[in-house]
Amino acid sequence: MANILVVDDDRNIRRVLAASLESASHQVTVAESAEHALELFGPSAPAVVVSDVRMEGMGGLKLLESIKRLNPAMPVVMMTAFGSIPDAVEAMRQGAYDYVTKPFTAGHIVHVVARALEVHELRSENKELRDRIESLTEPEPFLTYSPHSRKLAEIATQVADSDATALITGESGTGKSMLASYIHRLSPRKDGPFVQVACTTLSEHLLESELFGHVRGSFTGAIKDKPGRLEAAEGGTVLLDEIGDLTPVVQSKLLRFLQERTFERVGGAQTIKVDARIIAATNQHLDQLVKEKRFREDLYYRLNVIELQVPALRDRPGEILKLAEHFAAQAAQTHHKHAHSIAAEAREALVSYSWPGNIRELRNVMERAVILSRGEIINLSDLPDKILASPDKLDHSHTLEQMERRHIEVVLEQAMTLEEAAEMLGINVATLWRKRRRYGLD
Repeated sequence: MANILVVDDDRNIRRVLAASLESASHQVTVAESAEHALELFGPSAPAVVVSDVRMEGMGGLKLLESIKRLNPAMPVVMMTAFGSIPDAVEAMRQGAYDYVTKPFTAGHIVHVVARALEVHELRSENKELRDRIESLTEPEPFLTYSPHSRKLAEIATQVADSDATALITGESGTGKSMLASYIHRLSPRKDGPFVQVACTTLSEHLLESELFGHVRGSFTGAIKDKPGRLEAAEGGTVLLDEIGDLTPVVQSKLLRFLQERTFERVGGAQTIKVDARIIAATNQHLDQLVKEKRFREDLYYRLNVIELQVPALRDRPGEILKLAEHFAAQAAQTHHKHAHSIAAEAREALVSYSWPGNIRELRNVMERAVILSRGEIINLSDLPDKILASPDKLDHSHTLEQMERRHIEVVLEQAMTLEEAAEMLGINVATLWRKRRRYGLD
């Protein structure tokens, strides 16, 4: 059963259409004017709209325009007199799904509505699938809540428009690779590959081959020519993760590539030119490594054209609960469980913990909690012992009001305005103003 909205200023037409569609097991709502139809367009929106083109007051084409503003995916079937085909053509141009000419049979209108419903269902399924895919892919939640993170997002957006080399710094697990991917997806190179190379996982020889490729016979096991990651990233972006661990030999070859965009494969003599952007990331202080002669100074300045510092999670406590909720929802979908809410005591424990592993640790903790929870609420007992034993955590004698006061206090410290704090807390400004007065946080 689907809800069909019939709009016509002719009572007999409304009656005939309602009877025909109801006989096909649909629920029908009727409106005698376009204005009345828009009043009915509320939370329970119809699956399909069937509307006449020529009506007193607002016409069907104006109604179609209004519906498309409210819901661009809504299928609208237009009815027109036989001699008014240009009206039907105009309706199709404006986004109508189909049109029928009067007079029509009951079977014909039921058939057209059935096809429109199929389109509606397919669009709904596609949207649900897209939403699911987006929720399962790596998001940018750390770029949205605190003032520092919003500033970081603004800088990243500006960086994305250029081809400048960028250096992303921050502790392990803060989301440096996530930020690099974010920059790539906003850049003119977004249709090109995004290639990530972990500089810490390979020996010098293997890393050099991984980056620049090798020719057959250049070393034991090199049985054929193999292109490197730089060649694979033609037209795209390369993220060199933990670049502070590069050896002097690889640093030298990388410097040349940044200067000339050329290199030779290991054991090869042919010079190869590649158009790929370099983004580097590290959890080390490269300026200190330069002073210690462990990192080339000229390479450091080549890499550090634009630096983006990703803060540790403990430095943005106002984001912890929003991130926790996001990762819980993500884990629930991955493991085919119901959506989870987080109990008050568990929320307090999450906010109080110092998160040495940053976002990566929080994601793992929430996935574990979703898997271990027996219901649809994540309780304190579902969290790891290390979080329960956090020295910063409030004891159980604190009331829910005391925990709420502390959470609001933390968010107010992070936000620049009351409007921003209210958005982070998920309440309106008036409610936040009352709570702030109530808790003495003016």
